[in-house]
Amino acid sequence: MRLVRLSILLWTIACTVNVYAADNTIVITPKQQQTMGIVVAPISKTSAEITLRLPGEIVIPTSQERIVSAVQGGLIDALNVAAGMEVKKGQMLGHITSTELVSQQRDYLQAATRYRLAKNSLDRDAELFKDGIIAERRYIATKSDFEEASVNLSQSKQALRLGGMSDAGIAQLERSGKYVNGVSFVAPIAGQVLEQMVNIGQRVDMATPLLRIGRLSPLWLEIHAPVEHLAILRKGTLVRIPSHDAEGRIITIIRAINKNDQTVHVRAEITQNAEKLSPGQFVEADVVTQGIAAPTSKHFALPKQAITRQGKDSYVFVQNPKGFTPVKVTVISEQTEKAIVAGDLPENARVAISGTVAIKAAWNAGGE
Repeated sequence: MRLVRLSILLWTIACTVNVYAADNTIVITPKQQQTMGIVVAPISKTSAEITLRLPGEIVIPTSQERIVSAVQGGLIDALNVAAGMEVKKGQMLGHITSTELVSQQRDYLQAATRYRLAKNSLDRDAELFKDGIIAERRYIATKSDFEEASVNLSQSKQALRLGGMSDAGIAQLERSGKYVNGVSFVAPIAGQVLEQMVNIGQRVDMATPLLRIGRLSPLWLEIHAPVEHLAILRKGTLVRIPSHDAEGRIITIIRAINKNDQTVHVRAEITQNAEKLSPGQFVEADVVTQGIAAPTSKHFALPKQAITRQGKDSYVFVQNPKGFTPVKVTVISEQTEKAIVAGDLPENARVAISGTVAIKAAWNAGGE
């Protein structure tokens, strides 16, 4: 019933309002404006620079974070750092006592011995074959044994490397024949220990995470911006975090829309005063953008409800002595209550912010 009454009201308005084709003015008297509930508000001129206040989360860049894991299964008998401590690249963080490492060293020394024997046999048979004393078949068999021994030695050496032993340590093992009972783990990058996942005396398996280390400058700010801001967001756009006097610039705009809240994922790299921020912290950031309109366009701030959609275009109804004139505008930004538009509007203009449905109905009827 209300819909029928509204349709009758709009039809009545359309029949009682005149539109002058000469200047496209929708003639509405002050009394009619009062009857229709039309309210007007002034607009204000603004620069093309627009500041969007958006929430975001501080995270560590993926290239600046490492997990230190156990290269051998065993017992943690030393731990030299704890969460919150600063470390340097290559710094020893702790030690694991491992029986598996002892077995790997034994296998390596046995493989080295077999390799030396195979090498001596190959050198001897090569001379004998050259002098015609032995058959070629025997020489080929000896060469095959040497190649197999060489492969086994390389495999054992690689196992020690993966187990945490350095080339210098492996060479020392081969010279002295003395086993080491464990392996130290070191910091792969310089940064801060963000998380300690194990304790002294704990037994761990190979590849068990031990520590998480991160370099905390620069940092990333992950922003979920409303989809209507996508048109004015650009790589290199300035981003400020006023509460911490930090700033950076947008480095990535992921154009896949989050269907749950209709936002786009924007990533900024914070390079100034990043040390004042912490990973996981939620902040409000000012994204300082530039409008997309032509340089000669005028930019205005006005109430959001003043904007009327007509197909793909946007209009505002500018008040004049005879009524209202529809003026096409380009919407640069929309927030909760305010919008920034570009268009050919008088600087002291007043636009309709209420009753725009009635004005639009009269406009469409007059145009027909």
